[in-house]
Amino acid sequence: MEREYDLIVIGTGVAGSDIAWHCRDAGMEVAITDSRVYGGTCALRGCVPKKVLAGAAEVAARIRDQQGNGIRGEVSIDWPRLVAFVHSFTDPIPRRKEENFRKKGIHTYRGFARFTGPNRVAIGGDLLTARHIVIATGAHPRPLDVPGADLVTPSDDFFYLETLPDRIVFIGGGYISFEFAHVAARAGSRATILQRSGRVLRGFDPDIVDRLVLASGEIGIDVQVNMPLCSVEKSAAGLLVRAGREGAEQTIEADMVVHGAGRVPAIEGLDLAAGGVEVDRRGIVVNDYLQSVSNPAVYVAGDANAGSPQLTPVAVRDAHIVVDNILNGNTKTTDYSVVPSAVFTTPLIASVGLTEEAAKAKGISYVVHTGDLSGRFTNRSIGQRHSGYKLLIESGSRRILGAHLIGHHVEEVINIFALAIKHGMTVDDLTLDAIPWAYPSNAYDIIHMVHPMVRK
Repeated sequence: MEREYDLIVIGTGVAGSDIAWHCRDAGMEVAITDSRVYGGTCALRGCVPKKVLAGAAEVAARIRDQQGNGIRGEVSIDWPRLVAFVHSFTDPIPRRKEENFRKKGIHTYRGFARFTGPNRVAIGGDLLTARHIVIATGAHPRPLDVPGADLVTPSDDFFYLETLPDRIVFIGGGYISFEFAHVAARAGSRATILQRSGRVLRGFDPDIVDRLVLASGEIGIDVQVNMPLCSVEKSAAGLLVRAGREGAEQTIEADMVVHGAGRVPAIEGLDLAAGGVEVDRRGIVVNDYLQSVSNPAVYVAGDANAGSPQLTPVAVRDAHIVVDNILNGNTKTTDYSVVPSAVFTTPLIASVGLTEEAAKAKGISYVVHTGDLSGRFTNRSIGQRHSGYKLLIESGSRRILGAHLIGHHVEEVINIFALAIKHGMTVDDLTLDAIPWAYPSNAYDIIHMVHPMVRK
């Protein structure tokens, strides 16, 4: 069957869905398709199930941290019931999302999409043409080019494991491995993280990361650096993981190996060449309007864009940019300079703005406010022993350049610093004289970060 539309959206995650909805609201004839069940990464294989698992791990951590402070008795995670709880959030999503598209008048398709021309896409036996085509296919785990790669469990599958193995090795030292390792450790597994380089969680402040690594070790997580994966093979007792630099390889026994070594745009199979869509080694080449540099009919949004931070709020903002540019001509551009991010471990870490490394590379003169907050009432009262901060403040202007936090509720506090950086606020704009922060709260602790000599 052949059909003609104003817009075809490939992918039903947050970016693709938002674009389809808003363009349909504007009166466009819209089609949407997905090669997997409707819903995308965040709803089915990312934020939503991760938050459920992390929430259980946090409860276990809080009770453990409070032992001897009026709390007694241990708590354990019932993994099968926890996974069933995850399913209660994710299982209704595909059907509900597809039904909502249809009620809205958006035509839904299923199957792999491939370009057959600059404005034409084939999906199974259907041939669709459109004035605009949006690629919002998300990302998938980076291919591992080692023997035994087929024995490695994709990170997407971790959320739905029926049972949790005793010994788990996580490949890669990024946020995926750390978040899963903390959940696994709180649930009673022995977790090992293998990082190919000498530094884990690149992009976050190394001093804050060091504190997280220390906290991770205290709950039994073994973080090993300079351990590139060499191979995985079956053994009588499970799996054997060989990793390390040439001549110094080590062998680690495991029951499961999980891929946490990064994700890349899921654009294979689209036959981009047939659509005249230029790619480089990273993925689709786009301009500042998120438009293909070689085919003006094509836009890219969310994790499918290799230059975009792989975060749900960024995907949503990408979607708004693409919608505006489709409806009104190219008028809005991307800006990823102020993007707060958090790692949902226990304790959490969060970051926004410049690191010291980035500030030095830009030649910016700055001063550092850094300190420990574990003795503060907000943290001591819940037994949080790992809490601290590092702020980068521009010399002279006193503008906040970067904020890097570890501790309880830092995923919320970091948003305040993001707002401050975005609007050029100074440390003086965040003092108690400027804002009477609610007390006691983690946000109130900001006054101790901007003026470390404050006492209360």
